[in-house]
Amino acid sequence: MSSIVTDMTTLNAQSGTPSPAEASGSIQHRTYQLLREMIADGRIAPGEKLLEAQVAKSFCISRSPARIALAALCADKIIVESEGRGYRVAGTASGERVGRQAVLDRVEITSEPQWQRMYAELERELCTRVLFGSVRITEEGLAQHFDVSRTIARGVMARMHSVGQLSKDRNGHWIAEQVTRERIGHLFEMRRLLEPTALMQAAPHVSRAFLEAARERLIGAIGAKQRGGAEMDTAETDLHIDLLSHCPNKEIVLALSRTHVLFVPTRYLSDPYLQIPDQLISDAFTEHLQIIDHILAGKPERAAQILQAHIAEADTRWMLRFEIIRRMKQPDLPDYLSPLSVA
Repeated sequence: MSSIVTDMTTLNAQSGTPSPAEASGSIQHRTYQLLREMIADGRIAPGEKLLEAQVAKSFCISRSPARIALAALCADKIIVESEGRGYRVAGTASGERVGRQAVLDRVEITSEPQWQRMYAELERELCTRVLFGSVRITEEGLAQHFDVSRTIARGVMARMHSVGQLSKDRNGHWIAEQVTRERIGHLFEMRRLLEPTALMQAAPHVSRAFLEAARERLIGAIGAKQRGGAEMDTAETDLHIDLLSHCPNKEIVLALSRTHVLFVPTRYLSDPYLQIPDQLISDAFTEHLQIIDHILAGKPERAAQILQAHIAEADTRWMLRFEIIRRMKQPDLPDYLSPLSVA
């Protein structure tokens, strides 16, 4: 599965457009996974043919995601292009299977809600753009780009506004403000001041089952050969959002909610503009584990001390992104975004 992300991210790096197969809930990703499983367990044998129209009909999807999934399987050398049309499953084939069209199980692959797929792609786009400068987003352009109603586009932008990713200027235009070193520094200062206190207050109210489940996920992430934004996003949510939400001082929890925008780029670590070195990701997982272990051991004060140091390191890791983009060319803006000139 690694190359489906690597190859498609490379193809889209210049435009800043995310790989369609990268979103784990996308139709094309699920089609890819299902076909790969059917080939691995022998339901589709080496030498058998797969056709785009056949996949689309069997899985109750359009031809576009079927085409993308088959191209990804071909890129991973699980299937190869067949003479004429379609693809042939790679491997040593028995005589009667060669060239025969595969028999596919009829499976209805349902998609995520329309707004959810749109939100993820827009969020990733904005994460990159605001590193270079402020941008204005138009409701009509957004709706046309994603081929959705303006009502859906408006709802997505309102949702982003509620978590601080979008705001409105004096004229009522939607904007995403540039992320500057100063702003990031201010948000991390809030975290350093509030999170250790919130952790000590939350510790007596967090169930052992929650902590052990979070610990198990961290151990899995640390030991994984491949990991990406999903694992990092889960770790950040477990510690900095879900655990700290047990703090009885809800004013602290509310204040910290403004800093959650810092965690958004961790969902997209495969993006060339948002990635950080793998060793730094490993360090972050280890720091999380130490904090959880000290809470489990009944030492919230020590956990808070480690959290304080962890936030300082996280600040350094975040700032590294500014060094990365300083050496990169800004990708072209999609049609629904325009640069916001500085007065």
